[in-house]
Amino acid sequence: MATALRDLTAADVARAEIEAYLDATARKSLLRFITCGSVDDGKSTLIGRLLYDSKMLFEDQLAALASDSKRSGTQGEALDLALLVDGLAAEREQGITIDVAYRFFTTDKRKFIVADTPGHEQYTRNMVTGASTADLAVILIDARKGVLTQTRRHSFLVHLLGIRRVVLAVNKMDLVGFDQARFDAIVADYAAFAREVGIEGFTAIPVSGLTGDNVTGRSAAMPWYDGPALLEHLESVPVAAASHGDEPFRMAVQWVNRPNQNFRGYAGRIASGRVRVGDAVSVLPASRSSTIARIVTFDGDLDEAIAGQSVTLVLADEVDCSRGDILASAPAEPVSKLQATLVWMSDEAMVPHRSYWLKIGAQTLSASIGGMGPIVDVNTMEQRRGLTLALNDIGQVDIDLDRRIPGVRYADNRRLGGFILIDKVTHATVAAGLVQDFPKSVLRAGGGDEDKGSILWIAGPGRAEHARRAADRLAALGRPAFVLDAAALADLVSDLGGDARAEAVRRGREVAKLMARAGVQVLVTLEASAEEAHPGRRIEAGAGEQEGADEWVI
Repeated sequence: MATALRDLTAADVARAEIEAYLDATARKSLLRFITCGSVDDGKSTLIGRLLYDSKMLFEDQLAALASDSKRSGTQGEALDLALLVDGLAAEREQGITIDVAYRFFTTDKRKFIVADTPGHEQYTRNMVTGASTADLAVILIDARKGVLTQTRRHSFLVHLLGIRRVVLAVNKMDLVGFDQARFDAIVADYAAFAREVGIEGFTAIPVSGLTGDNVTGRSAAMPWYDGPALLEHLESVPVAAASHGDEPFRMAVQWVNRPNQNFRGYAGRIASGRVRVGDAVSVLPASRSSTIARIVTFDGDLDEAIAGQSVTLVLADEVDCSRGDILASAPAEPVSKLQATLVWMSDEAMVPHRSYWLKIGAQTLSASIGGMGPIVDVNTMEQRRGLTLALNDIGQVDIDLDRRIPGVRYADNRRLGGFILIDKVTHATVAAGLVQDFPKSVLRAGGGDEDKGSILWIAGPGRAEHARRAADRLAALGRPAFVLDAAALADLVSDLGGDARAEAVRRGREVAKLMARAGVQVLVTLEASAEEAHPGRRIEAGAGEQEGADEWVI
């Protein structure tokens, strides 16, 4: 009997210890960060060193690492720490990182999720994937090579994706004799580039992932460096805390929770701000209003929820709200056109006006790229013009949507202002996009007016067929279009006798103006000389292209 009591007490103690450990771990803050830079800068080795030195490896993992290291032979008798991250067969054969590898580790002060991203240019799309959820970026530079093209590319993308905390890890310092002058020269070179890109500040740390210098502890080999080791900095850097009322409340509805006839809730993850029972909210884009009656979670109802929590919200009123809608404390203008930055991620070049699926927030809708802005050359930071985007190109575009959505900029909310484009045939992700702005012509005015229409005066041989194709394309985008030709005006000009072409053209112009004010895209094919006034824009049918403020190709 005494033995049974002792066993029970030991079990209780062990259970209590486990619960205390789990509770303490749950209370730690979480930092998501990525490592990026050029190929062979030592990203995977650095992460392997962090995992190894922070004692986050089990005995079987160490045994497997020793076996794999002996088989690969890249480090002689020593452990090849990069093999802890590079798990694909192709990665091990080539000695490179291809896919994004996520690893979790924890210290006494903080939890970490680290993404090891590829350095090769052809895998830049994978780097964008890893950076999309990161709070901090570790940019690695080989001390022997300095700042390279891919270093610049990844730094530009890090800034573009809204990561404001950057660590410049000058790696392989052991291969340059821990030379301070070499470190200072690289930091100065990178600082000049960072200013051009818009990176306001960064923390430079000299490290050696292979030997562990300045990775988890200070290095005796570099007494001239008095800053923190990499892990010290990662443990102490402020984490962008979930906004506690500083930002407006927003949550995309991912699922309408209806288990029975007595309950209807709207489930999702809060993207920003906080919400309390009794708060007034709007259902966007319809702008219907209600108040929060309950905040439901698996563990019971809450009085308040903040950004990052997944909850089910019950509204006080029966309003029309479905998957993809946004519950928000502040209204957002419904838009049907976006100005965005695209990072093209497909081997197949972008096709203007081809229909793609656009996935933003919790909804997927049809979209097409209606106009091309400048394309950024990340090597020189210069902008050039182009008609399409190829693999890894970064450019400004106008995107036409098949319906209105709430307008949220990426700068205001990374979760709701970022999107991806998906090929409708292959279902492959072809681009990642960031909403920058909304053309004013597509915003609803305060009184609720609809979009203004436009007039395109089409001239030249084949203009009738040209106008018909354009009208079909506009209709597919959900934009009302009308071809104004001689047949359409027949009854309106039937009272004119003799040679009254000029008057017929004049009446056509007035009809086009009235239709445009009603929100119709008017395609005029009337026979008129170049000297006559043409409301709207004039294009030649043979060119097959219209450039202007609303640049688009028919």
